[in-house]
Amino acid sequence: MKIAIVKLSALGDIVHAMIVLQFIKNHSQKVKVDWIVDESFRELLDFHPDINIVHTLNIKKVKEKKSIYLLIKELRKVRKFGQYDLVIDMQGLVKSALISRLIISSATIGFDRSSIRESIAAIFYHKTFKYGYDENVIYRNFELIKFALDLPFKNKEIHYKLPLLFPSHKHEFSSLSNIKKNIILIPGASDKSKCYPVDKFAKVIRSIDENFLIIWGNENEKNMANQIKVLSEKAYICEKLSINKLIALISQVDLVIGADTGPTHMAWALNIPSITLFGSTPSYRNTLSTNINKSIESKSKVNPNKIDKSDYSISEISTDKISLLANELLRKRI
Repeated sequence: MKIAIVKLSALGDIVHAMIVLQFIKNHSQKVKVDWIVDESFRELLDFHPDINIVHTLNIKKVKEKKSIYLLIKELRKVRKFGQYDLVIDMQGLVKSALISRLIISSATIGFDRSSIRESIAAIFYHKTFKYGYDENVIYRNFELIKFALDLPFKNKEIHYKLPLLFPSHKHEFSSLSNIKKNIILIPGASDKSKCYPVDKFAKVIRSIDENFLIIWGNENEKNMANQIKVLSEKAYICEKLSINKLIALISQVDLVIGADTGPTHMAWALNIPSITLFGSTPSYRNTLSTNINKSIESKSKVNPNKIDKSDYSISEISTDKISLLANELLRKRI
């Protein structure tokens, strides 16, 4: 059987979707899985042993350029991906549903109109699956694949997953300490309301005598990192990392602390201890807690269907609470 999974973006969403691969292969090694993704996130998937072919589209570029010509050019690529027994749209947006339908296949499957944000997307599927949009995103991905491929697994088996991200090779990082525990700090996120204050991050660093590394992805996040370094007087700012190097670095540290954003979720995917901070987004939907992956959330009432960009309640999270939990997780780390 040959299937195509469509999950174009974003980083954290793709990471949460990749959990399904090991369960597909555990059920049958004969299933060939191709993945369609935006070019900017290809490195997440390139070295995964359970993926046959990674097909890329430049949808992000199309959006930036607002070009009909580029859109048509990208959509024409889809017909060249080959023929599939089944296409599964795990994104649930109009763009991903259209791409799924354009792929040559016997059938396309996706969430029904009540289970996705852009309900019109459901008209492009041959068969639909109902699962609440406000339910946990990892469970949503898992249940959709179970439905599509008639897999026998139960949700609780996710908690015993193997690491699901793979770098091209083991990179060496001079910034890592051989004496102290290594902690990655992630100040940035997709929206300001999801970011923890830099002065409070600095306070967390000063309260823990370990080696802190700060990662960033754009100039605004780099400025935040610089502010934290100045205020903490001891953090190390990493160079801008490719996705491949980011996977390699996270896989070698002892703890990751950050907001509800892709790099923080990568720690969960790699079975590395993490603390995810939530304010304007719901923890019950956007992550899974384990004995090493914990969340701290504000007291804000959150609508899972839409981020309230005026909700800065994440700033109310106590630095003492973060430090206490961090030390607890580090004690467990061998």
